[in-house]
Amino acid sequence: MLSKRIIPCLDVRDGKLTKGIKFKGNVDIGDPVEIATFYYEEGADELVFYDITASSERRDIMIDTVRRVAEKIFIPFSVGGGIRTVEDMRRVLLAGAEKVSINSAAIRDPGLIHRGAEAFGSQAIVLGMDVKKVTPSEKTPSGYEMVIDGGRTSVGLDAFAWAREGERLGAGEICLNSIDADGTQQGYELPLTKLIASNVAIPVIASGGAGYSRRGGCSACRIHHPLWHLHHSTDKVLPS
Repeated sequence: MLSKRIIPCLDVRDGKLTKGIKFKGNVDIGDPVEIATFYYEEGADELVFYDITASSERRDIMIDTVRRVAEKIFIPFSVGGGIRTVEDMRRVLLAGAEKVSINSAAIRDPGLIHRGAEAFGSQAIVLGMDVKKVTPSEKTPSGYEMVIDGGRTSVGLDAFAWAREGERLGAGEICLNSIDADGTQQGYELPLTKLIASNVAIPVIASGGAGYSRRGGCSACRIHHPLWHLHHSTDKVLPS
């Protein structure tokens, strides 16, 4: 059986590492390059860099920060936030990333997933999904709704249906982030993780709420808190 991956996530705002809870109340807490280096030296399997306000502010990602992080680490590295075109993907990959993560832009333009996979291969395209629990309805029968622009805009799109569509369009991986669990360290939203992971053939990364959960069927776990490794061991966070 393959080991589960531990993937630290650097949420960056205005070039600084930031931390919030449920996508709110973010405070700046450090230098992303320094923390990326710490995680690399601690043995992280991969790293994720998110420019969390690039989409909502309709601006490009901070390529210089991406390049600085890539110069310091030698593990797989994915980047998201503000990526809207195939050319944006190309710039990020040339700056040193192995993968790009698309979220808001993919919902606004689903064909971007296919175009990116055609240009760079499905292995380079991660479908980012920010998901909120809602009352099941005709539009959201799974009880989980997609939210874009860094948690600011609900779009009335069912998360289960979107995961299946993203896979069909060519995404090679799904990063599934629960807004309700984000930053709480109370465990992942396991019903959501199980729902998606058991119905797609591509790897699913569980994100939001890293704590002591052991089940969920995901391929990897993403952690956000920069001091997490000082307080927990990996066997307490990985879903089995």
